[in-house]
Formats: sequence, structure tokens, C-alpha cells
Amino acid sequence: MNRWDILHILNTLPFDRGDYWLVSGGAMVLYGLREETSDIDLGCSKRLADALEQQGCRVIRLEDGTRQICYQPGIELFENWFPNQSELVGSVPVLSLEGLLAMKKSLGREKDLADIRRIEDLLRGARQAQD
Repeated sequence: MNRWDILHILNTLPFDRGDYWLVSGGAMVLYGLREETSDIDLGCSKRLADALEQQGCRVIRLEDGTRQICYQPGIELFENWFPNQSELVGSVPVLSLEGLLAMKKSLGREKDLADIRRIEDLLRGARQAQD
């Protein structure tokens, strides 16, 4: 999925934009750090997680008690995953670059190392431009 695909899908979701935020690969695409991603991962509020569970979406309980919700193929939501760290990119709520960096580091996966370097480089460039 490229930027256009992600925006199109998000614009068709029946969710209040205050209840979710784009994370992971989709956020990387919207920040221009990647050309595409294979799926859409969203952080979401407890309210949205409750509603989706009541609608019958498949729910996986995570170790910390939060929920991973399989909304449809290619779209998963994670309850309270880095909440209150989003910003608008265009009209889409997206995990901030600092939050995205923290998320990638917390996952500790080999496949995230290149993403971590890209985010750090972008943040370093932004800081240097401010000085």
C-alpha cells in the first residue's frame, strides 16, 4: 500500500478520527520515510476497542491486558498503543515521529533497525534546521 492507498482506506473507515491514530509502517509512509507498507496498523482508544469487540471483531488479549483487534484483512488495531502521542499529517492522526521511534525501539525487531535509523536521521535534520 502506498500513501494514496492508505489515505483512501482510512477515509472509508467508519471510525471517529479522535479514536485512532496510524502507527508503524503506515506512519512511515505518510512521513515519507518509506514508499509502501503491507498493512495498516492503528492505535485506538478503549472506546473504539470496546465497540469493535461488541461488533464481533476477532480480539487477541495481549500480555499487558490490552487488545489487538483484527478489523479486516490488512487492518489491525491496538488498544492504547502509544496514546496521546499523535499529530495530524494532513487530516490523518498519525503517531508522532518521537512516538514512532519509541515504538520501533520497544519492538526490538531486526526488521525495524533501518526504520529506526531513518527516523533518527529525520529528527536530527529537523533539530539542526531549528538551530
